[in-house]
Amino acid sequence: MTGHRFDSTILRKYDIRGIVGETLSAADAEAIGRTFASIVAERGGRFICLGRDGRLSSPELGDALCAGAKAAGVAVVDIGLAATPMLYYASKVLNADGAVMVTGSHNPPDYNGFKMVLENGPFWGEMIQAFGARAAAGEWRDGVGQSMTLDVLDAYVGRLRQDYGTERALKVAWDVGNASVGPAVCRLAASLPGEQVVLNEDVDGTFPAHHPDPTVPENLLQLQDAVRGMHCDLGVAFDGDGDRIGVVDGEGRVLWGDQILALYAAELLSRRPGEKIIADVKASQMLFDEVTRLGGEPIMAAPGHSIIKSLMVESGAPLAGEMSGHVFFADGYYGYDDALYAAVRLLDIVAKSDRSLAQMIDALPHMVNTPELRFDVTEARKFEIVDEVKARLAADGADVNDVDGVRVNGPDGWWLLRASNTQNALVGRCESSNEEGLARLKTALGEQLRASGVDAPAF
Repeated sequence: MTGHRFDSTILRKYDIRGIVGETLSAADAEAIGRTFASIVAERGGRFICLGRDGRLSSPELGDALCAGAKAAGVAVVDIGLAATPMLYYASKVLNADGAVMVTGSHNPPDYNGFKMVLENGPFWGEMIQAFGARAAAGEWRDGVGQSMTLDVLDAYVGRLRQDYGTERALKVAWDVGNASVGPAVCRLAASLPGEQVVLNEDVDGTFPAHHPDPTVPENLLQLQDAVRGMHCDLGVAFDGDGDRIGVVDGEGRVLWGDQILALYAAELLSRRPGEKIIADVKASQMLFDEVTRLGGEPIMAAPGHSIIKSLMVESGAPLAGEMSGHVFFADGYYGYDDALYAAVRLLDIVAKSDRSLAQMIDALPHMVNTPELRFDVTEARKFEIVDEVKARLAADGADVNDVDGVRVNGPDGWWLLRASNTQNALVGRCESSNEEGLARLKTALGEQLRASGVDAPAF
């Protein structure tokens, strides 16, 4: 049987992603549907769920994937335009055998891709590489599957609304960013007490207002202006497919992933003392110390939503988060990253408190740190450099956490160096309690980079 070869650049660690018309086509989508459905069928599965984001290319890619899945004899339940967590919800409540989301997430408009779930668990890493080999070999099943459409928006929003447990009114600005999360955010906001202001609610795959990536401060300027100008209690933003959250407090300040997670952890540990809380290796030491102080058990993990989900199941942790804005609740929810659900939980915390969100953040220990630093290197060298640095640190007897790259602890704080999972680059970060300590940490990081031949300009 003739198989299908994908462009080698699109098979990523956590998903399949490429540039439409260059490295990704409808033919690729059809092969993805047929290959994934064949895997589902050979495990005894009968149907998969399918959703798509608001990118201009998503309808064509979704239709092609559906055709491929049906050609393998698997039925398709198509939920249409959706946020990624809405697809996860449909897959969970329907107990689907698999699910595929057509989404470019936070990438530029000409990108698109596919996030896959197998038996409600992550499909990633070596599974994706084996997936490519199977498609190339044409190891497909033949059959005639059926398809149907299913509207799950009301059910999904109803489930989100359950966990806002007070009728206290808040004034909230929501920035949809013209992404596919729009219909769900509008429906959710309309159901909440108080004044809800939705920005950029129309789904538009060209993203005319700003790019939907809440980790980039420039993308939050409109939300900050709205929060300050309308005197909101807080503002919430989302990425292109709704699995990452951005937050602005009532003073218009951007909150980062570790600060948000610290608030969730405090609330959870007040009810469930001793629980494990997972955060990625880029998170502030403040967060890990706060979890310990509050009687929890912090776990430092490598970044990556599939890694985090797997570790949550393994450890039994009810809460996890990443600096990138992925937040995972197994406490009263399903354990996947859902930014709308995270927003509901945050609003509930604020509404039940006698402090504002800004006051909660001000009460956290203050650290000084760098943003995420990127150093361009070749794909071949990025892992070699991390190994070289690790070896030198071991020879020096440094205090190193090597869960992902090296996180080096010392009297001034810590610095991090790891290989990017998505780019030909190294990622660094430094954190201290004061500016003088931060300067020394940056110097130490720069020295290690230069020792491995990396041009490390002043940062």
